[in-house]
Amino acid sequence: MKRMLGIVALILIFATTSFAAEMGVARTNTGCGLGTMLFEGSANDSSLLQAFQATTNGTSGAQTFGITSGTSECTQPKKFVQNERLNEFVYANLDTLAKDIAQGRGESVQTLAELMQVAPEKREAFYRNLQTHFAEIFPRENVEYAQVVDTIVQLSS
Repeated sequence: MKRMLGIVALILIFATTSFAAEMGVARTNTGCGLGTMLFEGSANDSSLLQAFQATTNGTSGAQTFGITSGTSECTQPKKFVQNERLNEFVYANLDTLAKDIAQGRGESVQTLAELMQVAPEKREAFYRNLQTHFAEIFPRENVEYAQVVDTIVQLSS
């Protein structure tokens, strides 16, 4: 019985894919991800095909990964921090960074500026901006490093 259900499921998957291939690609309004890639190549307004594309994008987990990594026909948001070294640095130096930002100077904010590729002539203003917005960067004692990074990036945009 299990084998029969497995065969039926495979037939439905292949039939759906075959049907979708003949009907065309769902429009790009269904987002990016695996579904977008699978149904690439034709431009048809089939609502059924768009449902297949959107469902595949949403359920495979590839859409979330694609957005954060810039793959699977997805584009990273402009404010997405692409520098893994920056994330690692903030994670490893969160306490020191908080102290240096509060003071508006220090080795950790200098390193932060370098990792964020802040031009040398703009660094003093960068340090003052961080100091001014300390309460936004560190809104509570146990703030997550990712929130700190996102806030710093947003403030420096």
